[in-house]
Amino acid sequence: MERHPDIQLDRVPRHVAIIMDGNGRWATARGLERVAGHREGIESVRAVLRAARDYGVGTLTLYAFSNENWNRPRNEVSELMRLLEEYLETEIEEVMSHRARVRSIGRLDRLPPSTRRAVERAVERTAGNDGMQLVFALSYGGRTEIVDAARRLARDAEAGKIDAEGLDEKGFAAYLYAPDLSDPDLLIRTGAEQRVSNFLLWQIAYTELHLSPRMWPEFRRAEFEAALLDYQGRERRFGRTSEQMRPEAPGAAAGVAGVEGVDAVSATEGEGAGPRAPSAGVRGHARR
Repeated sequence: MERHPDIQLDRVPRHVAIIMDGNGRWATARGLERVAGHREGIESVRAVLRAARDYGVGTLTLYAFSNENWNRPRNEVSELMRLLEEYLETEIEEVMSHRARVRSIGRLDRLPPSTRRAVERAVERTAGNDGMQLVFALSYGGRTEIVDAARRLARDAEAGKIDAEGLDEKGFAAYLYAPDLSDPDLLIRTGAEQRVSNFLLWQIAYTELHLSPRMWPEFRRAEFEAALLDYQGRERRFGRTSEQMRPEAPGAAAGVAGVEGVDAVSATEGEGAGPRAPSAGVRGHARR
């Protein structure tokens, strides 16, 4: 499919995260059961994954199931798990054909055994791929991730593996679920809501937000392209002035690179933060 003529490929966000909201409301508005919305939402996952690949997005993180979603009716939770298993099994060949790498973040130990096995199989089969990273946030919560990181860090500090007094933001970030991933450049939320819903709370400090009025089952390639265009119209200043962000300004890239979590590439190309390397003496604890 042809790319949108106004999207500049050198300014496409490297990491896009999506809160896929509105499946149930989409179905209810049509007199259908909520599960019909979840099933239609899978078509949107397919469409957005293909579009992200076509535009060269490096990482696509999908908020597939939150910690709070466990409070939904049992039959709906069971159907969501079944649909996830079905997606991973039926789409794995396309994922492999494009050399995409499947990853997951969250408290995966809470998933049903069959669902966890399906996730692990997809992660293992694609582990050697060098294309786009497709990250599923499952049984995930941003506050929980920070608490889990703090617990692991506290154990290492007690064991004398790190110096707590020398800890900085980069050192703390090394204890998050996937510390090697860059922070999202763009966060898309569908469903006409205006909140971040406990998603990637640490990582979205400087992320641009795109709030779509579309329900997730309605969000396809055209809507994704609209989000990219919206992103490319933003000026990412990271706390500095417009004048400081101009490439010709003395020390512009170096100055912005000094902001915690922001690298020189983001300063000069309008993209997001690069991967976080653990600080000296700090050991990372990434989940797959």
